[in-house]
Amino acid sequence: MPGENLLSGPPETLLPDDPAAREALESGIDPATVAAAHPAYSPAWAALADRAFAAGDPVTSYAFARTGYHRGLDQLRRAGWRGQGPIPWAHEPNRGFLRSLNALGRAAEAIGETDEATRCAQFLRDSSEEAAAALSATE
Repeated sequence: MPGENLLSGPPETLLPDDPAAREALESGIDPATVAAAHPAYSPAWAALADRAFAAGDPVTSYAFARTGYHRGLDQLRRAGWRGQGPIPWAHEPNRGFLRSLNALGRAAEAIGETDEATRCAQFLRDSSEEAAAALSATE
């Protein structure tokens, strides 16, 4: 392809939106209800992880975050992601995965899984510096 930049690295991965799940969560429906109805929707799992962590339950937060993280990885792979490359925070549907990744690292740190916490923090920065900055500002 003429003019293609071969040194630019992998392209951004943009996850598809799930309007029904997004609207349910935004309307105030309990994240557990949204996750049960839309189990692939990472933002619901991230919300559950955040709620459990805020309630002082890092083990439950870890479980919710890991579910959101793995559901997000499945979607990333279906969207063409090959294990590396940008996952932009600016693209709203990516935020559930990025929030789950951040929550997983936070919970891992809280339960003494330091190596996993370090890997999650690096993965978040490698995926989206903007997400790493935005999420660290809210903690």
